Amino acid sequence: MYAIIETGGKQYTVREGDTVFVEKIDAVEGDVVTIQNVLAVSKDGNLQVGNPQLEGANVEAKVEKQGKGKKIIVFKYKRKKDYRRKQGHRQPFTKLVVEKINA
Repeated sequence: MYAIIETGGKQYTVREGDTVFVEKIDAVEGDVVTIQNVLAVSKDGNLQVGNPQLEGANVEAKVEKQGKGKKIIVFKYKRKKDYRRKQGHRQPFTKLVVEKINA
């Protein structure tokens, strides 16, 4: 059994017990969050697809960690013009462990 969920503007395929890194969710470590945006669920070979979401379907996941990703360097440069800009960025993320898929 698997589900396709949408969170943070991205879509993820999840199964029970999976670990997923998603865009930051406002929750404390150890909390259980419910994701309502379930786009599709496959159970026993039967695929249910929502329009755009399935009514009454949700995914329960436990927040395992809040953190920041690896540093990305943004470097702008224009030759012959003495123009250089260096900027770093670390994207925040939430590590989720999927506990249950309700469909």
